[in-house]
Amino acid sequence: MTAKRLRVGVMGGTFDPIHHGHLVAASEAASTLGLDEVIFVPTGQPWHKKPVSSAEHRYLMTVIATAANPQFNVSRIDIDRPGTTYTIDTLRDLASQYPDADLVFISGADAIAQILAWKEIDQIWSLAEFIAVSRPGHVLELPEAPEGTISVLEVPALSISSTNIRSRAEEDKPIWYLVPDGVVQYIAKHQLYRGNK
Repeated sequence: MTAKRLRVGVMGGTFDPIHHGHLVAASEAASTLGLDEVIFVPTGQPWHKKPVSSAEHRYLMTVIATAANPQFNVSRIDIDRPGTTYTIDTLRDLASQYPDADLVFISGADAIAQILAWKEIDQIWSLAEFIAVSRPGHVLELPEAPEGTISVLEVPALSISSTNIRSRAEEDKPIWYLVPDGVVQYIAKHQLYRGNK
């Protein structure tokens, strides 16, 4: 009898900062898709977004935010790999770390909609199944992809955005309940997003 293959979710993003929308999406994906664990992978140097807060701050906020859920883990692979971060490298590294697992890459619908522009897209389809997370009722046009490689998952909490949280922090407006309590305190302690630091 062959052992059942693990299903491992990969939640990539800048997480600048991580918020409840990310956490609800990961939890919903784990439940709906039967994932054994979800690995959050903060981007090192994103090729599409600049500037971002330091990788170490983003990594630590992600650790704080996910610590209470035993199904969630955080990986430093993109932060510790030198150079620009590309999803193809993330998935190759995780595939070698988890040779007995099927990878499920979870990302916002906006990011997935741009997937055809990703590096080495022809190679990427064999490495993971892709889940485009969207808010209910949002009309989503998926890119052309091999059949069965991209699915849509509707998640209610996705109206929260990192951009809005950074703006609120910069204007000294409350961010409680948009991000986990520990992340609110981390942002305040390190004065993140004040004056675009």
